[in-house]
Amino acid sequence: METAPSRLQQLLAFYEDDPSDAFTIYALATEYRETEPETAMRYYQTLLDQHPDYVGTYYHAGKMLQHLQKPDEAEKVYQKGLRVARKAGQLHAASEIQQALNQLLGLDYEDED
Repeated sequence: METAPSRLQQLLAFYEDDPSDAFTIYALATEYRETEPETAMRYYQTLLDQHPDYVGTYYHAGKMLQHLQKPDEAEKVYQKGLRVARKAGQLHAASEIQQALNQLLGLDYEDED
């Protein structure tokens, strides 16, 4: 009796069929995020390089770079993500990226009046 392919196996098969599909690449990055951060970052980097208008990438790629102890690269990703999200009119995404950038830069404090 054959077992059903895992989600990861299915995604890898989709990727093999169409390595340029942004959604599949994003899903693979998400699958690897917890267990293999470097692999996840490679997929995020592919999205940043090949699909720069895929707004969803920037927040998670920036967070992954922070996790990998690369704050300068994370800051650049967040900055570009802000521009891309605003240009696309995705203001909620821009707000989330801005919050992540502020947190990275230590600007996420609340005014104590």
